[in-house]
Amino acid sequence: MKTRSFIIIAALIIVVCQTSGAQSTGNPVIDQLLSAWSPREYTTSPVTDQQIDLIIKCGIKAPSARNNQPWHFTVVQNEALVKEIIPTAVSGNVLFVISGKESETGTTPDFDCGLAAQNMFIAASSLGLGGRLYGSPVATAIKLRDSLQIPEGFKPVIILRTGSIEKAADASSGASPRKAPGEIVNYVK
Repeated sequence: MKTRSFIIIAALIIVVCQTSGAQSTGNPVIDQLLSAWSPREYTTSPVTDQQIDLIIKCGIKAPSARNNQPWHFTVVQNEALVKEIIPTAVSGNVLFVISGKESETGTTPDFDCGLAAQNMFIAASSLGLGGRLYGSPVATAIKLRDSLQIPEGFKPVIILRTGSIEKAADASSGASPRKAPGEIVNYVK
C-alpha cells in the first residue's frame, strides 16, 4: 500500500510540474537561473552554517575587473542587527552585507560587488533558501559600520537577505511578473 501511495504522489507531482508552466532545459544552471525569484515571506527555520559557508564561497568565486576581488563580506546573524537593517526580517534570516573597497576617488566597485551578490543569490536559491537583494538598507548598514565590523576602507554596497521559505512557495505564486522579452530586447544583426 505504501508503494502504491508513493507512486500516485510521484505521478501527481510530475503532472503538476509539467502543467504548471515549469520548463526544463536539461541544464541545471540555466534551470536555476530561470526559476530563481525573490520571496517576501520567510519561515523562522534558521539558515545553517554549511549553507552560509557555501553562499560565501560562491560570492568569493565571482568575477571582478582585473581580478581585484574588491569586496568584503559581513555575515549578520545577530537578530537585533538584522531587524535594525531590514525591519521585516524574521528570526532565522541571515544578512550578507557586501562592501566594496573604496578607491582613491571615493567610489566603490559597485559592479563587482553586484556580481558577487548575484552569485550568492543564485547559491541561496539553489540551496532551497529564499534570497532578496536590497539597496536602500545600505544607508542603515553604513550607519552601523562599527557594529557590523566593516573594515576601514570598505563601503557597504548591497545586502543579500537569505532565509528559509515554505517548500510550497514558488515563483509562479510569489514572484512579481517579468517584462516580456519583446518589451526590453532588440537584436541588431
